[in-house]
Amino acid sequence: MSRPLVYITGASSGIGQALAQRFHRAGWRLALVARRAAETEAWARAQGWTAEDCAVYAADVRDVQALAAAGRACIETQGLPQVVIANAGISVGMDTAIFDDLDVMRATLETNVLGMAATFHPFIEGLRARRSGRLVGIASVAAIRGLPGHGAYCASKAAVVNYCESLRGEMRPYGVPVVTLLPGYIDTPLTRENRYPMPFLMSAEAFAERAFAAIDAGTSYRVIPWQMGVVAKLLRALPNAWFDRLFAGRARKKRRGE
Repeated sequence: MSRPLVYITGASSGIGQALAQRFHRAGWRLALVARRAAETEAWARAQGWTAEDCAVYAADVRDVQALAAAGRACIETQGLPQVVIANAGISVGMDTAIFDDLDVMRATLETNVLGMAATFHPFIEGLRARRSGRLVGIASVAAIRGLPGHGAYCASKAAVVNYCESLRGEMRPYGVPVVTLLPGYIDTPLTRENRYPMPFLMSAEAFAERAFAAIDAGTSYRVIPWQMGVVAKLLRALPNAWFDRLFAGRARKKRRGE
């Protein structure tokens, strides 16, 4: 219990697992939340981690009751975390003209936005009372501008950025920083199916290294890698007509079932 504790959702693959490995190397205890809990438990034991190093909690991020229960179980079993990382997310293409894709938008918003708030909820009062800790929201550079075929994902990540900004103001009087991280293209199962170029693609491990430093520093907003931050600012500054022409004909993210 003397070692600090980090709580990470979406820990069954990709960025979540890379963050878990990075925090463990730094001597932290782990509380990992995943829908595929048995699979995540097996992965954690394969790393050689003991029950004192790591506990796994089962929850679907769209189930706010399950998330609340997982948070309470973590506090009761391992204590109040020093860092809470809302990492779980989904990315699926959509076409508003197709009725079934409205369900894709609902699922994306429930997972990426409501799921983040539900992840933080069980810990807010404890962190305020302790007046220390970190809340970390994983957004995306897709939050910067809306991309054709990515309406649900871009909307959800833009909402994440603004939600975290609101929460940052709410937690500031209590000395609890809120860190918003915007990954660029990271080599994960979510991106390997993409049908378009992914500039500055980086490994999940490289992202985790830079994310760890930003979280440790309490940085309020960070695009990783920094090159994508420059690209994002340039895209934000483009007039709409230029932006629309630039992305005309670009391959779109696969829709559900494609």
